[in-house]
Amino acid sequence: MNIILFDDHRRVDLLPLAFTRPCAELRVGILTISEKWAKHLPGKTSHLTQDYLSEKYALNHENENLYINGRALPDDDLISQINSLSNNETLINDEVIIAFKTEAHLTSYEELVQFSSAKSQKEISCTLINHTHDIFSKNGSEIKADFEILTKNRDSHQLSATNTHIGKSIFIEEGVRAEAVIFNTENGPIYLGKNSTVMEGSLIRGPFALGENATIKMGAKIYGDTTVGPQCKVGGEVSNSIFYKNSNKGHDGFIGNSVVGEWCNLGADTNSSNLKNNYANVKLWDYSKQRFLDTGLQFCGLIMGDHSKCGINTMFNTGTVVGVSANIFGGNFPRNFIPSFTWGGSSGFATYQTNKAFQTAKKVMERRNEELTEQEQKILLSIFENTSAYRFWEKN
Repeated sequence: MNIILFDDHRRVDLLPLAFTRPCAELRVGILTISEKWAKHLPGKTSHLTQDYLSEKYALNHENENLYINGRALPDDDLISQINSLSNNETLINDEVIIAFKTEAHLTSYEELVQFSSAKSQKEISCTLINHTHDIFSKNGSEIKADFEILTKNRDSHQLSATNTHIGKSIFIEEGVRAEAVIFNTENGPIYLGKNSTVMEGSLIRGPFALGENATIKMGAKIYGDTTVGPQCKVGGEVSNSIFYKNSNKGHDGFIGNSVVGEWCNLGADTNSSNLKNNYANVKLWDYSKQRFLDTGLQFCGLIMGDHSKCGINTMFNTGTVVGVSANIFGGNFPRNFIPSFTWGGSSGFATYQTNKAFQTAKKVMERRNEELTEQEQKILLSIFENTSAYRFWEKN
């Protein structure tokens, strides 16, 4: 089966995380959405996404194509509905296209809408990622779902006797190192990926997922519904948060109800508020409406795009959105919305020029034996150009 995961009109509601990736490459639970689909449906997977991302995330057509919304989370019912699709039949959820099977070689979302609207449609129910805060809100249930997929009919490696395990559902992949750690799985499973490390004195409650080659630092306190992605290093106190690949929070400080993208670094004693002093609902910057909107959530912390960094003792206010490749430093609270390619903090902003940003990115990636390719530089240049309107100081 040739599976094409497409971005639809709601992609803008998943910025800044979707600036650098198709929606299906967002990580929710243990796996990215595209990895979930690969586990559920046999066949090749490709992406129908924005033009500036299409070189990295290519589109592949074959004689028969199954288009699936990249924001849709697979479950047994949805898989059953998709497997029952006839040619030129569409599954929709409240006017949102979820899946469409066809021989047509469609090359844009607009073309997909036009072509599928003239075909047979069937209304279904399913779970979609509609906002960035859905990522941490749904993370606990997705860890549980992914845990079942990844561990089915497999035997876990054993924990060292120096650890304490309360509960039952823990899965240890090959090469895991953990000593003198307390694991509590009474509220949900714990998954420790291949060659990951949990240093001594750490306290971890499930649901929790640790990616391949990732590290939890000494004495960390990790609450449930948290994912630490591959090659990340995380310490301090973390609650209901997701770190994408290759990001660091190596020191003390609190992060809660947050999503941190790839290649980010949070300086020592960085703290993010996740609850307003008056206990009111948190508002987040909305890229589609160009203003702050009520999330309906009492707890909401930091949303940070790829390649962003902050200095020591940074304080993020409740519901802060940081774009791609921002460099934040200085005392007091910076603004609740920090545009992409920002340099500065509460005392003022300047533009983080791409040549300087690329120098930093190259050094950071070299530490993980990876390269900032020309392809990725083109993506970041497109983001720089497309986000200039948010850097209000450039207009003065």
